[in-house]
Amino acid sequence: MRAHAGSIRAAALMTTFLSVLLVAPAATAAIGDVTEWETPTLGSSPLGIAAGPDGALWFAERGADRIGRITTLGTSTEYPLPAGGGPTAIALGPDGAMWFTEQTTDAIGRIAPDGTIVEFPVLTAGSMPTGIALGPDGAMWFTEEAANRIGRIALEGAVTEFPVLTASSSPHGIALGPDGAMWFTERRESRIGRITLEGAITEFVLPGGRMPTGIVAGPDGALWFTAPGTNTIGRITTSGTVTELPIPKTSSNPTGIALGPDGALWFTEQSGNNVTRIASDGTMTEYAIPTGWSGPHGIAAGPDGNLWFTESSVSAIGRLELAEPALPDTEAPTVTIAEPMMKMMVCIVSV
Repeated sequence: MRAHAGSIRAAALMTTFLSVLLVAPAATAAIGDVTEWETPTLGSSPLGIAAGPDGALWFAERGADRIGRITTLGTSTEYPLPAGGGPTAIALGPDGAMWFTEQTTDAIGRIAPDGTIVEFPVLTAGSMPTGIALGPDGAMWFTEEAANRIGRIALEGAVTEFPVLTASSSPHGIALGPDGAMWFTERRESRIGRITLEGAITEFVLPGGRMPTGIVAGPDGALWFTAPGTNTIGRITTSGTVTELPIPKTSSNPTGIALGPDGALWFTEQSGNNVTRIASDGTMTEYAIPTGWSGPHGIAAGPDGNLWFTESSVSAIGRLELAEPALPDTEAPTVTIAEPMMKMMVCIVSV
């Protein structure tokens, strides 16, 4: 465990850009229909996505070094980060801001609903922060894939790191468990980890080759995870019992996983080009994405009762219809101008 020390620096970034709705949805949508919107920046490779406090979805654009925001009617806005930030995962914090990982600059970022961005460097250089989730203690917890650590950042920016027990295990996804601990995946060594708020880590060994990636707490009191190495979805109880479900489509590369607004679990098939639902009895239903080889990655429940996901290979945001639209979804392409924002890099001393 290490505490954070450093200095404070700030820099202004003046950027104005356009965000355009490029793919118009159908006038009426049926359950299971998919609508796609290209991101304003080509080649943005969006990865993580999460619902925000403002009724919109926020997403991390790994390839464009931007944070994106899309309304439930499809209007997008982007906020640029310092060059090379590499935003990857994003989650809502208890302060009403969105918190995200920056893999290439080893930082945790915070973006307010008005677009103001603050960045906090992590302790270990080259750590590659990857997954992020809100903990029960009001702090944000994150994985450091290259440094093999689990990090915790308080809202004021103080960072603490905890080494993972197994060397070079590549911790990736992270989620709050029903037992009040944080659970995470270890891709390289095929383990599921559990860390208490005090930093005590327990690891549960999976059969080899699973490469667990995404993880989420399910409606049944267990943790569910994607296992692209064996094309399965795994389930682990808080006592460590593991079961697995095979995915109908072969070599589908399951990646992101989330609890849907319908109470079922949903996951993306990055190579299978599907968004898939797991019923309570384990039955899977796959929904094809219209754009081929779209690379679906992150997935989240939207405030509109639908599923939202990123398409990393074609730089788009998708919506899978689960509920009838509250309003006719027939808006013409929309242009949004983002106001210039102040960006800050802050280091907080923790003692």
